[in-house]
Amino acid sequence: MTPSATTEREIVFWQRIVSIHQASLVAALADISGVKVTYVAEQILSDSRRKLGWAPPSLGEAELVLVDSPQAVAELLPKFSAQAIHICEGFRKNGLVGVAQKLLRQRKARILIHAETIDDQGLPGIVKRVLYSFIVDRALPWADSILAIGRHTPGWFARRGFPESRVFPFAYFLGLPPAVDMSSFSADENRPFQIAFVGSFIRLKRLDLLIDSLAKLADGVDFQLSVVGTGPLENQLRRLATARLGARVIWHGLLPATEIPEFLAGVDCLVLPSRYDGWGAVVSEALLVGTPAICSDTCGSAEAVRHSGAGGVFPAGDADALAECLRGLIAQGPVSPERRTHLATWAQGLGGPAGARYLIEILRHRFENAARPVPPWRRIDG
Repeated sequence: MTPSATTEREIVFWQRIVSIHQASLVAALADISGVKVTYVAEQILSDSRRKLGWAPPSLGEAELVLVDSPQAVAELLPKFSAQAIHICEGFRKNGLVGVAQKLLRQRKARILIHAETIDDQGLPGIVKRVLYSFIVDRALPWADSILAIGRHTPGWFARRGFPESRVFPFAYFLGLPPAVDMSSFSADENRPFQIAFVGSFIRLKRLDLLIDSLAKLADGVDFQLSVVGTGPLENQLRRLATARLGARVIWHGLLPATEIPEFLAGVDCLVLPSRYDGWGAVVSEALLVGTPAICSDTCGSAEAVRHSGAGGVFPAGDADALAECLRGLIAQGPVSPERRTHLATWAQGLGGPAGARYLIEILRHRFENAARPVPPWRRIDG
């Protein structure tokens, strides 16, 4: 339910940079009648992300405020009403976001925490679990709720001691892609099955695992791997791909972020084999254009893949399990226009407008005694 035009709801986001993965949610919120949105950040875009082809995202009608010092944060706070909802990036000290949290606590403001999947593998993970149990205990008096991004994140924070009733499954809600004529994509069973990888060439992303998994498939399986990205391991990965897959790999280099949805709309499957990803926005981008996705179970977007009814989720680092996921999807043949349309329709629940409505429902549940909402990607499974 949308707030009435006569009752203004004020929402303030606190982030270190303007997140390309949150911009569509923020813009869609600002389009809701009676909702005023402010986005506070230290900078618009980092240099590292500019080099990856990212451009400053549009926040629509939301007001963007840049702060560069604790004093600037302190001077900004009185401009917000006592009833404003403040959504902060993470629990821990995080640049000026941490400064804002401290001052907001002093004002007894309404604070929600926006938290990604936590990488708690190995010995560092044990330390993180202990540390976050302490952090959560100290946050209970002032943090109203957690918007928990990723398949395992809600349960992870509940096990650290945050009340489950105040933890809400959340996602990175992206912009809806331009309408695509699905009939223009061939489902010719005689063409190679098109598999895509989009990401940085670093150890975390595990392109090497995907190459090894594809090499395990029978020689009679007809596929082609298209790789988009760049990074320090490029030469090593190219040598590995040549040795194991020969001419079945096409290297596209770095594509502008705006061209990724169109690229994904022309393949049969996206694979995100990462050892860990807070969400993995490229998975949402694939689903939004009707392309099935496969990802590891340590990617936050495994939550979306599981409910999509397409693609698959495999245990991180398990090349055999990834090969089985690939074999099963390839056996279904190239994605038909009908399957693309069905999946893309379901994936609207991962778009900015759906995310904005869901966030308003969460706020109504917390502060107006409305019913607890169901995440939009769970309402209609693919």
